Amino acid sequence: MQPPLPPEYYEQMEEIQAVDFVLVELTLYLDTHPDDIKAIEQFNQAAQKSKRLKKKFESQFGPLMQYGKSYSAAPWQWNTPPWPWEV
Repeated sequence: MQPPLPPEYYEQMEEIQAVDFVLVELTLYLDTHPDDIKAIEQFNQAAQKSKRLKKKFESQFGPLMQYGKSYSAAPWQWNTPPWPWEV
């Protein structure tokens, strides 16, 4: 059994999920409104925030994604639970 995770793990994960939800919704909107400059600006801001949040999370808790989207320290961290979908 793995040790309990600190509250910061869940807080950061929730913030990442909220920002990524905004990105999904803005992507869907921009698919049908590609000239909406304000929405593009919001998308770019959210993308930058998502990147910052994920970098912070990964520096504390390990990789979120595989296939070159996240770095790993040594030893290899991807197989170290919990995986993001297990939380």
